[in-house]
Amino acid sequence: MADEVEVQEKTIAEDLVVTKYKLAGEIVNKTLKAVIDLCVADASVREICTKGDNQITEETGKVYKKEKDLKKGIAFPTCVSVNNCVCHFSPTKNDPDCILKEGDVVKIDLGAHIDGFIAVAAHTIVVGASSDNKATGKKADVTLAAYWAVQAALRLIKDGASNYAITEAVQQVAESYKCKPIEGMLSHQLKQFKIDGEKTIIQNPSEAQRKEHEKCTFETHEVYAIDVIVSSGEGVGREKDTKISIYKKTDENYQLKLKASRALLAEVKTKYGNMPFNLRHFDEETKARMGVVECVSHKMIEPFQVLYEKPTEYVAQFKHTVLLMPNGVNLVTGIPFAEENFASEHSIAQPELKELVNTPINPSKSAKKGKGSKKKVASESESAAKAKVESTPAVETKA
Repeated sequence: MADEVEVQEKTIAEDLVVTKYKLAGEIVNKTLKAVIDLCVADASVREICTKGDNQITEETGKVYKKEKDLKKGIAFPTCVSVNNCVCHFSPTKNDPDCILKEGDVVKIDLGAHIDGFIAVAAHTIVVGASSDNKATGKKADVTLAAYWAVQAALRLIKDGASNYAITEAVQQVAESYKCKPIEGMLSHQLKQFKIDGEKTIIQNPSEAQRKEHEKCTFETHEVYAIDVIVSSGEGVGREKDTKISIYKKTDENYQLKLKASRALLAEVKTKYGNMPFNLRHFDEETKARMGVVECVSHKMIEPFQVLYEKPTEYVAQFKHTVLLMPNGVNLVTGIPFAEENFASEHSIAQPELKELVNTPINPSKSAKKGKGSKKKVASESESAAKAKVESTPAVETKA
């Protein structure tokens, strides 16, 4: 049976699969830009997250309309994690909200899928920062550290390369800015309907994690979510009293006792399958919160914890979805980063890494353009996705 499953697995060796990834990527990039525009002083994080999710649902609803059985929608609910909050903050209707302030360091994280082919992205901004009003100090250090670390990672991921080469590069870039990657965070391989594939890249592993975490090499036709989260502090995320709102179904089985738990699980299977979901998406949020408890205790549903650094620190995140194609890396998510809004006294210390981040992501296509601007990464991903979508049938008006 295992062999049979292997044979049936759809990969980016198929053009149609590539098209679906790019379609999802365009929706993600479009939504990410819209959400960033909403991140202004006095804005409600809950409202921003809700609007982000609504846009993903609306945009994915516009494509492949004739294929009634094709699943599509949110692959990761919109999260807006502020300042020392590391990840996964996306409050439900009944949870305490967070109101943005001028100078807040804001991480936006979200994802969409078409037919189970997942595109995710994360981006960091500082509210109110501009080229005339630059973010400085720890805020600039941590944002630039995360940005340049992900740029290094995107250039190191290629056929035959090792996951630990990326782990080390991310560590070195972060340390150049006197920052630390958040301990134990993973970048996952993506597969159809699976956001947490087997192959992973760990950042800042503890000794125990380093022993347990498997070394692997990347191969052509694999897809990865390259996720870098960096802290201005010691790099350890801890749970506080914030309620978890994002969960994901596992493959565990158990005969649930409570009616609310059974109802929740049935709805999750129908609407979300193995994709992460937010309790905010349920009509009766209180019942959903009751039902999720038993499901989690029997490992049928797993939570995405809301983690925090120390209150005096800041955390930044960048995430890109990459396809490892025969001709190199194809970046399907990511938007231009406003480097001119940040001023740090630090820079990448290692000459080889400094040189690496200034090389084009995909030399085979971009060499003739020369060593372009630092914004090349994101803009290339956008234009590539647009070109693909524009050349495909009308079904795929994507993000």
